Amino acid sequence: LGATIREVDISDLLDAAKLLYEGPWVAERYAAIEELIENQPEKIHPVVREIIQTGAGKTAVDAFQYEYKMQDYRRLSEQLFADLDFLLSPTAPTSYTIDEMLDNPIQLNSNMGFYTNYMNLLDLAGTAIPAGFMQNGLPFGITLIAPAMHDQRLLSYAHQWQQHLTLNAGALSYSPILADAPLVTVHDTIKIAVCGAHLEGMPLNWQLTERDAVLLEKTKSSESYQLYALPGGPPYRPGLKRVSQAGCKIEIEIWEMPAENFGTFVANIPAPLGIGKVETENGEWLTSFICESYGFDQAIDISSFGGWRAYMASR
Repeated sequence: LGATIREVDISDLLDAAKLLYEGPWVAERYAAIEELIENQPEKIHPVVREIIQTGAGKTAVDAFQYEYKMQDYRRLSEQLFADLDFLLSPTAPTSYTIDEMLDNPIQLNSNMGFYTNYMNLLDLAGTAIPAGFMQNGLPFGITLIAPAMHDQRLLSYAHQWQQHLTLNAGALSYSPILADAPLVTVHDTIKIAVCGAHLEGMPLNWQLTERDAVLLEKTKSSESYQLYALPGGPPYRPGLKRVSQAGCKIEIEIWEMPAENFGTFVANIPAPLGIGKVETENGEWLTSFICESYGFDQAIDISSFGGWRAYMASR
Protein backbone atom coordinates (compact mmCIF):
# COMPACT_ATOMS: atom_id res chain seq x y z
CA LEU A 1 0.00 0.00 0.00
CA GLY A 2 3.03 2.30 -0.30
CA ALA A 3 4.14 2.46 3.33
CA THR A 4 7.78 2.84 4.32
CA ILE A 5 8.36 0.07 6.85
CA ARG A 6 10.98 0.31 9.59
CA GLU A 7 11.56 -2.06 12.50
CA VAL A 8 11.74 -0.34 15.89
CA ASP A 9 12.66 -1.46 19.40
CA ILE A 10 9.57 -1.55 21.64
CA SER A 11 11.31 -2.92 24.74
CA ASP A 12 10.47 0.28 26.66
CA LEU A 13 6.78 -0.19 25.86
CA LEU A 14 6.90 -3.82 26.98
CA ASP A 15 8.65 -2.86 30.22
CA ALA A 16 5.90 -0.32 30.88
CA ALA A 17 3.31 -3.04 30.26
CA LYS A 18 4.71 -5.14 33.11
CA LEU A 19 3.74 -2.41 35.54
CA LEU A 20 0.05 -2.92 34.74
CA TYR A 21 -0.11 -5.97 37.00
CA GLU A 22 3.19 -5.77 38.88
CA GLY A 23 2.72 -2.13 39.85
CA PRO A 24 0.18 -0.34 42.03
CA TRP A 25 -2.40 0.18 39.29
CA VAL A 26 -4.09 -3.05 40.31
CA ALA A 27 -4.78 -1.30 43.63
CA GLU A 28 -7.07 1.08 41.74
CA ARG A 29 -9.16 -1.91 40.71
CA TYR A 30 -9.20 -3.12 44.30
CA ALA A 31 -10.40 0.30 45.48
CA ALA A 32 -13.19 0.26 42.91
CA ILE A 33 -14.70 -2.95 44.32
CA GLU A 34 -13.28 -2.88 47.85
CA GLU A 35 -16.61 -3.41 49.61
CA LEU A 36 -17.54 -6.33 47.36
CA ILE A 37 -14.19 -8.10 47.47
CA GLU A 38 -13.94 -7.81 51.26
CA ASN A 39 -17.53 -8.71 52.14
CA GLN A 40 -18.60 -11.02 49.30
CA PRO A 41 -15.45 -12.38 47.62
CA GLU A 42 -17.35 -15.46 46.44
CA LYS A 43 -19.38 -13.19 44.13
CA ILE A 44 -16.29 -12.48 42.05
CA HIS A 45 -14.93 -14.87 39.44
CA PRO A 46 -11.98 -16.70 41.03
CA VAL A 47 -9.52 -15.64 38.32
CA VAL A 48 -10.53 -11.99 38.55
CA ARG A 49 -10.47 -12.15 42.36
CA GLU A 50 -6.96 -13.64 42.42
CA ILE A 51 -5.61 -10.83 40.26
CA ILE A 52 -7.33 -7.95 42.05
CA GLN A 53 -6.50 -9.18 45.55
CA THR A 54 -2.82 -8.47 44.88
CA GLY A 55 -3.68 -4.78 45.00
CA ALA A 56 -4.56 -4.84 48.70
CA GLY A 57 -0.94 -4.69 49.82
CA LYS A 58 0.17 -1.73 47.71
CA THR A 59 1.20 1.44 49.53
CA ALA A 60 1.11 5.12 48.67
CA VAL A 61 4.91 5.00 48.40
CA ASP A 62 4.54 2.27 45.78
CA ALA A 63 2.09 4.42 43.85
CA PHE A 64 4.46 7.40 43.68
CA GLN A 65 7.52 5.31 42.85
CA TYR A 66 5.79 3.54 40.01
CA GLU A 67 4.18 6.74 38.70
CA TYR A 68 7.66 8.28 38.43
CA LYS A 69 8.76 5.21 36.46
CA MET A 70 5.73 5.52 34.21
CA GLN A 71 6.49 9.18 33.49
CA ASP A 72 9.90 8.09 32.20
CA TYR A 73 8.27 5.47 29.99
CA ARG A 74 5.82 8.07 28.64
CA ARG A 75 8.72 10.30 27.58
CA LEU A 76 10.39 7.34 25.86
CA SER A 77 7.09 6.55 24.13
CA GLU A 78 6.82 10.13 22.84
CA GLN A 79 10.33 9.86 21.41
CA LEU A 80 9.49 6.56 19.69
CA PHE A 81 6.38 7.95 17.98
CA ALA A 82 7.95 11.30 17.06
CA ASP A 83 8.84 10.13 13.53
CA LEU A 84 6.29 7.34 13.00
CA ASP A 85 2.86 7.58 11.38
CA PHE A 86 1.88 4.54 13.40
CA LEU A 87 3.25 1.40 14.99
CA LEU A 88 2.03 -1.94 13.64
CA SER A 89 2.11 -5.00 15.87
CA PRO A 90 0.18 -8.22 16.36
CA THR A 91 -2.97 -7.65 18.36
CA ALA A 92 -2.08 -10.79 20.33
CA PRO A 93 0.87 -13.20 20.04
CA THR A 94 -1.50 -16.03 19.13
CA SER A 95 -5.11 -17.16 19.51
CA TYR A 96 -6.12 -19.79 22.08
CA THR A 97 -9.10 -22.09 22.13
CA ILE A 98 -11.60 -21.74 24.97
CA ASP A 99 -10.39 -25.02 26.51
CA GLU A 100 -6.78 -23.84 26.46
CA MET A 101 -7.77 -20.59 28.14
CA LEU A 102 -9.77 -22.34 30.88
CA ASP A 103 -6.81 -24.60 31.71
CA ASN A 104 -4.46 -21.70 32.44
CA PRO A 105 -6.51 -18.48 32.47
CA ILE A 106 -4.16 -16.03 34.23
CA GLN A 107 -1.01 -16.82 32.25
CA LEU A 108 -2.74 -17.08 28.88
CA ASN A 109 -4.69 -13.86 29.41
CA SER A 110 -1.41 -12.19 30.30
CA ASN A 111 0.07 -13.55 27.09
CA MET A 112 -2.86 -12.18 25.10
CA GLY A 113 -2.12 -8.67 26.34
CA PHE A 114 1.58 -8.80 25.50
CA TYR A 115 1.29 -6.21 22.69
CA THR A 116 -1.46 -4.08 24.23
CA ASN A 117 -1.06 -3.91 28.02
CA TYR A 118 1.08 -0.78 27.76
CA MET A 119 -1.38 1.25 25.71
CA ASN A 120 -3.64 2.73 28.40
CA LEU A 121 -0.70 3.37 30.72
CA LEU A 122 1.09 5.34 27.99
CA ASP A 123 -2.07 7.08 26.72
CA LEU A 124 -1.92 5.58 23.24
CA ALA A 125 -4.68 5.02 20.70
CA GLY A 126 -5.10 1.83 18.70
CA THR A 127 -7.39 0.08 16.27
CA ALA A 128 -7.37 -3.69 15.81
CA ILE A 129 -8.06 -5.11 12.35
CA PRO A 130 -8.21 -8.62 10.86
CA ALA A 131 -5.06 -9.85 9.11
CA GLY A 132 -5.88 -13.40 8.05
CA PHE A 133 -5.83 -16.89 9.52
CA MET A 134 -3.14 -19.03 11.07
CA GLN A 135 -2.31 -22.55 9.92
CA ASN A 136 -4.58 -23.99 12.61
CA GLY A 137 -7.53 -22.08 11.17
CA LEU A 138 -7.82 -19.56 13.98
CA PRO A 139 -7.92 -15.86 13.10
CA PHE A 140 -5.02 -13.46 13.49
CA GLY A 141 -5.14 -9.68 13.76
CA ILE A 142 -2.88 -6.66 13.84
CA THR A 143 -3.16 -3.38 15.73
CA LEU A 144 -2.26 0.07 14.45
CA ILE A 145 -0.98 2.23 17.33
CA ALA A 146 -0.35 5.97 17.65
CA PRO A 147 -0.42 8.64 20.36
CA ALA A 148 -3.75 9.71 21.86
CA MET A 149 -6.15 11.72 19.67
CA HIS A 150 -4.85 10.13 16.43
CA ASP A 151 -7.98 7.99 16.02
CA GLN A 152 -8.90 9.42 12.62
CA ARG A 153 -5.44 8.67 11.27
CA LEU A 154 -5.58 5.07 12.46
CA LEU A 155 -9.12 4.51 11.14
CA SER A 156 -8.06 5.90 7.78
CA TYR A 157 -5.15 3.47 7.49
CA ALA A 158 -7.32 0.61 8.78
CA HIS A 159 -9.89 1.44 6.10
CA GLN A 160 -7.24 1.20 3.38
CA TRP A 161 -6.04 -2.12 4.79
CA GLN A 162 -9.51 -3.67 4.98
CA GLN A 163 -10.51 -2.51 1.50
CA HIS A 164 -7.29 -3.99 0.11
CA LEU A 165 -7.31 -7.32 1.94
CA THR A 166 -11.01 -8.32 1.48
CA LEU A 167 -10.83 -11.21 3.95
CA ASN A 168 -13.64 -13.69 4.34
CA ALA A 169 -16.15 -13.01 7.10
CA GLY A 170 -14.74 -15.19 9.88
CA ALA A 171 -15.01 -18.88 9.07
CA LEU A 172 -17.58 -18.23 6.35
CA SER A 173 -16.76 -18.70 2.70
CA TYR A 174 -17.57 -15.20 1.49
CA SER A 175 -16.17 -11.73 1.96
CA PRO A 176 -18.24 -9.14 3.81
CA ILE A 177 -19.80 -6.28 1.89
CA LEU A 178 -17.40 -3.45 2.60
CA ALA A 179 -18.75 0.03 3.13
CA ASP A 180 -18.48 2.06 -0.05
CA ALA A 181 -17.38 5.08 1.92
CA PRO A 182 -14.86 7.60 0.63
CA LEU A 183 -11.38 7.21 2.04
CA VAL A 184 -10.77 9.61 4.91
CA THR A 185 -7.36 11.06 4.25
CA VAL A 186 -5.16 12.23 7.09
CA HIS A 187 -2.98 15.30 6.80
CA ASP A 188 -0.34 16.57 9.19
CA THR A 189 0.19 19.40 6.74
CA ILE A 190 -2.14 21.40 4.52
CA LYS A 191 -1.35 22.67 1.05
CA ILE A 192 -2.48 26.24 0.47
CA ALA A 193 -2.67 28.01 -2.89
CA VAL A 194 -2.13 31.78 -2.70
CA CYS A 195 -2.42 34.34 -5.46
CA GLY A 196 -2.03 37.78 -3.86
CA ALA A 197 -0.57 39.50 -0.82
CA HIS A 198 0.65 36.17 0.58
CA LEU A 199 2.93 35.45 -2.39
CA GLU A 200 6.63 35.22 -1.68
CA GLY A 201 8.03 38.71 -1.10
CA MET A 202 4.59 40.27 -0.75
CA PRO A 203 3.42 42.18 2.36
CA LEU A 204 1.49 39.34 4.03
CA ASN A 205 3.84 36.48 3.21
CA TRP A 206 5.05 36.59 6.81
CA GLN A 207 1.69 35.16 7.90
CA LEU A 208 2.75 31.95 6.16
CA THR A 209 6.40 31.85 7.14
CA GLU A 210 5.81 32.55 10.82
CA ARG A 211 3.60 29.45 10.84
CA ASP A 212 6.42 27.34 9.40
CA ALA A 213 4.86 27.17 5.92
CA VAL A 214 7.24 26.33 3.08
CA LEU A 215 6.95 27.13 -0.62
CA LEU A 216 6.42 23.99 -2.68
CA GLU A 217 5.76 25.26 -6.18
CA LYS A 218 5.06 28.27 -8.35
CA THR A 219 2.38 27.37 -10.86
CA LYS A 220 -0.96 28.51 -12.27
CA SER A 221 -4.63 27.91 -11.73
CA SER A 222 -6.80 26.20 -14.30
CA GLU A 223 -8.30 28.31 -17.11
CA SER A 224 -11.52 28.82 -15.16
CA TYR A 225 -10.63 31.96 -13.20
CA GLN A 226 -10.60 35.72 -13.30
CA LEU A 227 -8.52 37.92 -10.99
CA TYR A 228 -9.85 41.15 -9.50
CA ALA A 229 -8.20 43.93 -7.50
CA LEU A 230 -10.41 44.48 -4.48
CA PRO A 231 -11.10 47.96 -3.10
CA GLY A 232 -9.28 49.09 0.04
CA GLY A 233 -5.78 48.69 1.33
CA PRO A 234 -3.00 48.73 2.10
CA PRO A 235 -2.30 45.92 2.13
CA TYR A 236 -3.89 45.55 -1.30
CA ARG A 237 -5.58 42.25 -2.02
CA PRO A 238 -6.98 40.39 -5.02
CA GLY A 239 -10.07 38.27 -5.33
CA LEU A 240 -10.08 35.06 -7.35
CA LYS A 241 -13.35 34.32 -9.14
CA ARG A 242 -14.24 31.00 -10.77
CA VAL A 243 -16.15 31.44 -14.04
CA SER A 244 -17.72 29.17 -16.63
CA GLN A 245 -16.42 31.20 -19.60
CA ALA A 246 -13.88 33.92 -20.43
CA GLY A 247 -11.52 32.60 -17.78
CA CYS A 248 -7.74 32.32 -17.86
CA LYS A 249 -4.85 30.85 -15.94
CA ILE A 250 -3.73 32.91 -12.93
CA GLU A 251 -0.29 32.67 -11.33
CA ILE A 252 -0.38 31.03 -7.91
CA GLU A 253 2.04 29.65 -5.35
CA ILE A 254 1.52 26.44 -3.42
CA TRP A 255 2.64 26.51 0.19
CA GLU A 256 2.55 23.74 2.77
CA MET A 257 1.76 24.50 6.41
CA PRO A 258 1.59 22.30 9.54
CA ALA A 259 -2.09 21.51 10.07
CA GLU A 260 -1.92 22.64 13.69
CA ASN A 261 -1.11 26.21 12.52
CA PHE A 262 -3.89 26.45 9.95
CA GLY A 263 -6.59 27.67 12.34
CA THR A 264 -4.71 30.81 13.40
CA PHE A 265 -3.92 31.52 9.76
CA VAL A 266 -7.58 31.37 8.73
CA ALA A 267 -8.60 33.55 11.68
CA ASN A 268 -6.71 36.49 10.16
CA ILE A 269 -8.59 36.45 6.84
CA PRO A 270 -10.74 39.61 6.43
CA ALA A 271 -14.06 39.79 4.59
CA PRO A 272 -14.95 39.44 1.77
CA LEU A 273 -12.21 36.82 1.48
CA GLY A 274 -12.61 33.29 2.80
CA ILE A 275 -11.22 29.79 2.42
CA GLY A 276 -12.39 27.38 -0.25
CA LYS A 277 -10.99 25.20 -3.03
CA VAL A 278 -9.17 26.30 -6.19
CA GLU A 279 -8.26 24.14 -9.16
CA THR A 280 -4.66 24.16 -10.37
CA GLU A 281 -3.62 23.81 -14.01
CA ASN A 282 -2.89 20.10 -13.46
CA GLY A 283 -6.39 19.48 -12.12
CA GLU A 284 -5.58 19.36 -8.39
CA TRP A 285 -8.01 21.04 -6.02
CA LEU A 286 -6.26 22.87 -3.18
CA THR A 287 -7.29 24.90 -0.18
CA SER A 288 -7.08 28.56 -1.17
CA PHE A 289 -8.45 32.06 -0.79
CA ILE A 290 -11.79 32.71 -2.46
CA CYS A 291 -13.91 35.83 -2.51
CA GLU A 292 -17.62 36.23 -1.75
CA SER A 293 -19.68 37.57 -4.63
CA TYR A 294 -20.37 40.97 -3.09
CA GLY A 295 -16.63 41.61 -2.93
CA PHE A 296 -16.48 42.03 -6.70
CA ASP A 297 -19.03 44.89 -6.80
CA GLN A 298 -16.39 47.62 -6.89
CA ALA A 299 -13.40 45.47 -7.86
CA ILE A 300 -11.31 45.89 -11.02
CA ASP A 301 -10.78 42.96 -13.40
CA ILE A 302 -7.00 42.50 -13.70
CA SER A 303 -7.04 39.06 -15.30
CA SER A 304 -5.10 40.34 -18.32
CA PHE A 305 -1.99 40.70 -16.14
CA GLY A 306 -2.00 36.95 -15.51
CA GLY A 307 -1.27 37.37 -11.82
CA TRP A 308 -1.09 39.68 -8.85
CA ARG A 309 2.66 40.21 -9.01
CA ALA A 310 2.53 41.60 -12.53
CA TYR A 311 -0.38 43.84 -11.65
CA MET A 312 1.36 45.30 -8.61
CA ALA A 313 4.51 45.92 -10.66
CA SER A 314 2.41 48.01 -13.08
CA ARG A 315 1.07 50.34 -10.38
